[in-house]
Amino acid sequence: MIAQPKTARHPESGASSPLSVRDLTVVYREKPALWDVDLEVPAGQLCAIVGPNGAGKSTLIKAVLGLVPVASGQVRFFGQSLEQARKRIGYVPQRGSVDWDFPTSVLDVVMMGLYGRLGWFRRPGRLEREAALRCLEQVSMSEFAERQISQLSGGQQQRVFLARALAQNADLYFMDEPFAGVDAVTEEAILHVLHQLKGQGKTVVVVHHDLQTVRDYFDHLTLLNVQVIASGPMDETFTPENLKRTYGERMRWEA
Repeated sequence: MIAQPKTARHPESGASSPLSVRDLTVVYREKPALWDVDLEVPAGQLCAIVGPNGAGKSTLIKAVLGLVPVASGQVRFFGQSLEQARKRIGYVPQRGSVDWDFPTSVLDVVMMGLYGRLGWFRRPGRLEREAALRCLEQVSMSEFAERQISQLSGGQQQRVFLARALAQNADLYFMDEPFAGVDAVTEEAILHVLHQLKGQGKTVVVVHHDLQTVRDYFDHLTLLNVQVIASGPMDETFTPENLKRTYGERMRWEA
């Protein structure tokens, strides 16, 4: 058995931060996937979560969004609970976690992002269709609006999910490995959207895997390996010392 996780010590924290996490612990089969995680995400920044395989990066996003059970901890969004802030939050899951054989069109997938504002019992109309098409245009996918989602390439599917998140018009976005396995066109489209969101004052939290690009793509970095190793502005956090603490002494790193 592992030691009992601590209870939250900072109930007053996170009044204005888009995301404030305190003492978050997630346990799978008596083994911690996340242990005592504290994290404060700054507003209006592109924020990366980076760490080795099995470090708990995707688990962290799922835990704060209530998609996996937590053993202990406190999570606040803009000083509110998840239920209170849900309409202000957008989520792009890993592409591999989605059933792409579901029979639906590209446009319908994007319009799903509008249901938070519409409610599940109001059918989307002309205005919603136009809004969804604008989101598809932002990711260069408007010509595929009537295509079945299963007929698209992996990169195209990722752009559709990005458009769905844009349709939510959220203030805080979570994206789980959006750059994994995509083509150059999709990578460029994702970067364009990230900078567009930042320009609108949005906050974006991205699970990222590529240490070669993380400094160029993001402003803020959290290094995670079950626990938070370091978190802060990119220039202060992306250091050889912190990377060795995260990945191990054998890691090779070049400036």
